[in-house]
Amino acid sequence: MFKKPADVKTTQRLSGADKKKLRRTAKERFPQASDADLDAILPPKVEITVAKYPNHALVYGIEGEVPMIFNIDARGHELFPTVYALWKVPHLLPAFTLKGGEVSRYVIGGADLMFPGISIPPEGFPSFEAGQPWAVKVPGNPAPIAVGTTTMSSTEAVKAGLRGKALKILHYYRDMDSIDNHYVPNEGFFEDIVVEDPNFVSTSQSPDSAEELEGTHDGGVSSEDAAVDISDNHAADPDIHSVAMEEITEGVNELKLPEDKTTEQAPDEMEHHNLTTEEIDSLLDKCLLQALYTSIKEKDLPMPGSTVWSNHILPCRPPGITLDIKKSSHKKLSKWLQSKSLSGLISAKEDKHKKEIILLGINRKHPDYVAFKPEKRVQEPVEREKAVAESSVAKQLEILEIYKPTSHVKPIFLAVEADMEKYYSASEASDIVFRYVEKENLVKPTDKAKVVLDVTLCDALYKGAIKKGSAYPTEIHKKDLGSTFLNRMQVHHKVSRGTQEVIRKGAIRTIQIMTERRQGNKKMTRLSGLECFLMDPDSLASELQKKFACSTTTAELPGKKGQYEVLVQGGVIDDLAKHLVDHYGVPKRYIEVYDKTKR
Repeated sequence: MFKKPADVKTTQRLSGADKKKLRRTAKERFPQASDADLDAILPPKVEITVAKYPNHALVYGIEGEVPMIFNIDARGHELFPTVYALWKVPHLLPAFTLKGGEVSRYVIGGADLMFPGISIPPEGFPSFEAGQPWAVKVPGNPAPIAVGTTTMSSTEAVKAGLRGKALKILHYYRDMDSIDNHYVPNEGFFEDIVVEDPNFVSTSQSPDSAEELEGTHDGGVSSEDAAVDISDNHAADPDIHSVAMEEITEGVNELKLPEDKTTEQAPDEMEHHNLTTEEIDSLLDKCLLQALYTSIKEKDLPMPGSTVWSNHILPCRPPGITLDIKKSSHKKLSKWLQSKSLSGLISAKEDKHKKEIILLGINRKHPDYVAFKPEKRVQEPVEREKAVAESSVAKQLEILEIYKPTSHVKPIFLAVEADMEKYYSASEASDIVFRYVEKENLVKPTDKAKVVLDVTLCDALYKGAIKKGSAYPTEIHKKDLGSTFLNRMQVHHKVSRGTQEVIRKGAIRTIQIMTERRQGNKKMTRLSGLECFLMDPDSLASELQKKFACSTTTAELPGKKGQYEVLVQGGVIDDLAKHLVDHYGVPKRYIEVYDKTKR
């Protein structure tokens, strides 16, 4: 919110009516918050102030204390809690957990959060939509360090291979230094980094878990397997915590504490606790072969090891069984996949830039693969009913932003022998420029997080974009290289529904739903922009006529040949938007709603 120091334009106290309105808006924005939660961040019997900033941000807080709530558009509807509010009510927002405290250097430095820097839970990410508010935490520390909005849904993130930007950071710890007076919630917070809270680690550690720590030191996740693109020279400050504390907290972070603490355990869980190392190794191999047969496709390769694990290996485990790679003989995911690569079953190697093991290929002629017989999962009755119900719903819509090389980046593609006529996803395009960097050995020797720009790369990124007389950059940070390279390519979007697929230049246009008054007090809802989403206006009009029991018709838009709008009798604007989301799979962010009857 304040990457640069900002002076307050005005500060004023809220009236009683405005305080009640702010509280109602906060309750609508955070429905999971109880009255006690709201009392903690917006006490009813104290003065609440609002500070207005030049960047149109409004910051609400208790007078004389730290800020609690802010919005970035000065309208007051898209409210976000500050980290100080989350320190009081941590469950106000869901949170992504970083792979380690080192990543926090970048987040509290103002950088957006990327998927490779997030620790993926064993059960995978929970479901989320684009534009939702989320917090960011460091493992072993319960206090959030940043707040932002998701840039894509969980479904889109999986399709993108868990690459790219996960969270657009709006506010982070220490971006309000002029306001917060260096207030910190625990001993894990420092000026340029946030690490595990020693007090939280010690209180959350039980006597039994302390014994387990001795066995987890050798199986901890190293920085190699963290898949975080950080500089090699950003080592942890010795003053922050000792080597002994690092070992203890590393072990605690890797513990899998059971969510259900009842004394009774399911038979499968009891059986899992008695599995030997050899049995776990065998189960891992079986799950890998099952995944290679059923879910990992050649078109999805190359694939990050974390994606292989969370989206393919874990779903293939038997019901009720929890797979823990650290209890196997390999201890680490990277070592296990490398062993399978040495055996010839798969082809895998470590990505030097992303610090992660990558699955490159599958040897479907390998004896183990040929001899394996994949299990046919029995579909539960509920799942069968769901499948029948979904068969009557419109075919799944898929929207993907893709990029085509331009003359600006042509030399880079030619240098790495990449196809200039092909369309690339964001992650694929970024891989192209990093391949060039690796080929030309352009990583800065004294700062591994930066890339030195040679003439070819500098022209590809900046030629024509720098004003005459201005100096060209000589280096660029790795975290900015991919996005800068994408900005020099031509953006397209690919829309597919069933067997239909279309690719169009530019960003996708949204569906417009508008309700207006006609003669007398009659309302009419207009729906346009359907063609971008492979929806037939006539079929939709007929469907809506039956669904809403009203008159519908279609008409060609004036001056736009081949583009039609659907006219629906009545003010069904909200129901219509919901129908497009539920039945046709159109993401909410691609639907714009206007109600002219309320003006």
